[in-house]
Parts: sequence; structure tokens; C-alpha cells
Amino acid sequence: MVVAGMSALSFSSSSASPSRLTWLAMAMLLVIAWSSGFVGIRYANQEAGIALLLFWRTLLSGIILLPFALAFGPRMRLRAVLSQVWFGIISVFIYLGGFALAIGQRVPTGLVALISDLVPLAVAAMAQPLLGERLTARQWLGTAIAVAGVLIVSFDNLSFGTAPLWAYGVTVGSMLAFALASVLRRGRQWLHMPVHQSLCIHALTGAVLFGICALAEGGLAPPLTREFAIGMAWLVLIATFACYWVYYTMLRMFPVAKVSAAIYLSPPVTMIWAWMLFSEPLTVAMFVGLAVTLLGVWLTASD
Repeated sequence: MVVAGMSALSFSSSSASPSRLTWLAMAMLLVIAWSSGFVGIRYANQEAGIALLLFWRTLLSGIILLPFALAFGPRMRLRAVLSQVWFGIISVFIYLGGFALAIGQRVPTGLVALISDLVPLAVAAMAQPLLGERLTARQWLGTAIAVAGVLIVSFDNLSFGTAPLWAYGVTVGSMLAFALASVLRRGRQWLHMPVHQSLCIHALTGAVLFGICALAEGGLAPPLTREFAIGMAWLVLIATFACYWVYYTMLRMFPVAKVSAAIYLSPPVTMIWAWMLFSEPLTVAMFVGLAVTLLGVWLTASD
């Protein structure tokens, strides 16, 4: 699967104007892969703490990609590698680790998920001053409608809890950091090494940092259980390889705000995953929120 896909890892951001059907197909893949991360976390977190779980997720991802990163694609020069390390710190360690830390401090999971899925709103706000990608009035309206849909979906599970104030700041800061990394990645052409190379660097960077955290919590040995193995396979193959490949490839092909708009669909799709796999109930509010979010994403992604 990985070898067969290597020729597709070098999409150019300027060679052609991708069709709306291409965006729709890739956006569907992105939403499925993005939302599926919660499934892997749920399986694996029954057996291991968050730091240990994220250590093995990033380590396995980086090790699997390393031979392909070395054998396929252009030579990785030191300047680009070091820059990708910084992007790995932001988009992997700070983003994933920040939300994990917030949950550990008892920030309600529903609130954490809601804030994490507001990445497109932050991206839209940053894209204009940093990239000159101006949203139209129609797209701003679509953004507002999509946010409203996310709020409707999340309303039943939304609470503010009793966590320390700094933990809420970590949650918002993690979301803003990932949004900034997405915007800056598109704005710097020399960072555009093939996705399998950049993702390998990001994953190994995260593995080093999460490994330090896991050592501080007790050790690096993985639990040898079926649930942990299933969750890890899901996190590596779908929530990491599929999700980040589609996301970074789309950033090369489409405006950054248009790409990130699809993430608004993550909360309702995650709830559909939970219904199918864990028999969690679906409510009328969830379907209403899904319909509203779909309308907002359609308006935001319209040319």
C-alpha cells in the first residue's frame, strides 16, 4: 500500500487547478480519517496512559516511514529537516500533547473536542494576513454556519468543568498552534518535501518528546494486549498515515481555509463512528447539527 502510493506523494500546489469533485473526494477521506482518531484512542487508552500511547503511535509511524523517506524523493537537506522538526513540535507534540494534557487536568472531553475542531475558524482568520488568501462574504457566512452546526452537535456533551484556568489556555493554545502550522506550511514553498518525508520527521520528533514524557510517567514498555494492538494499528494506519497524508496533500492543492473547512464535519462523523462501534446513542440534535454543518462547509468550500 505504501509503496504503491509513493508516486502520488508529490502533488504540486501550482501545476493545475484541481476540480471540485477532487476536493469533495479528498475532503471525505480527510473527515473519515480525522474523526477515526478517536476510535483508536478509545481502544488503546484502556490499556495505556496518553503519553505512552502517543509515544508508540509516533514511534511506529516514524519507523515505518523512515526507509521510504530515505529511499524515495529528493535528498533531505539540513535546513528543511530542521524546519520540519519545528513543524513536528507544533503539529504533533503541542497539538496532540496539549489536548491530552488538558484532558488529564479534567477539562471536559466534549469541550476539548469542540475547541480542537475550531481549527478551521483560526485558519480562516490567519490565512488573510499571513498568506493573502481572502475569504469572500459567502465563505465567512459558511464558516459561521459550520461553527453553529458544530455547537449544535456538541451541545449535549458540553460542560466547562473545574479544571485550572491554565488548562483551558493550553487547549486553546494547542488549537491555535496547529492552525498556525497549517498556514505557515502552505506559505513556505521550500518546506514542501514529499509528504512521506515530512510526516516521518514529524512523527519521529513527536516520538522523542512523547517518549520523554512517558519515561517521566513510568516507562516505555507497551501493554501486550489485543485492545492496545488494535488501537495502535488504527492510529498509525488511518489516523496518522491516511489523515496527515490527505491533509498535507490538500494543503498543496487548495487554499488553506478551503481545506480546513472539512474538519468541521469531524464531530458529527465521530459520533457516527461511536454509534457504529460502541453503540453510543444518536440524538435528533446530532442530525440537525450535521445538516447545518454540511451547509456551512458547502458555502465555505464554494469557489
